[in-house]
Amino acid sequence: VQLQAFGGGLVQAGGSLKLSCEASVKIMTMSGMAWYRQAPGKQRELVASAPIDDRPSYLDSVKGRFSISRDFAKNAVYLQMNSLKPEDTAVYFCNAHKAYSSSGRLKRDDYWGQGTLVTVSS
Repeated sequence: VQLQAFGGGLVQAGGSLKLSCEASVKIMTMSGMAWYRQAPGKQRELVASAPIDDRPSYLDSVKGRFSISRDFAKNAVYLQMNSLKPEDTAVYFCNAHKAYSSSGRLKRDDYWGQGTLVTVSS
């Protein structure tokens, strides 16, 4: 599984960006798609998740501002980011994951894109 993320850039606070991620496989075969981010000196955190069989969920700090969506025909996932804040500055990573059972245990395979930098200036 290969993921190609793009769309990052420099934007002023209050502005918008839309990140895109194209997958090399049918995303419908994945358990879910997600966006993570990692700010300098901080751990990677889950920003938005779109499970195949459930509603999207969001990090509290981005609720109402960010929206994750999928295009199954294009095998793509998007992250629309509005009302951006300087604290949203980070490298954003596209994630695809697949859960499965092996020897009676639930396992998960994660696949990552290369990351795209979002910089929000104040």
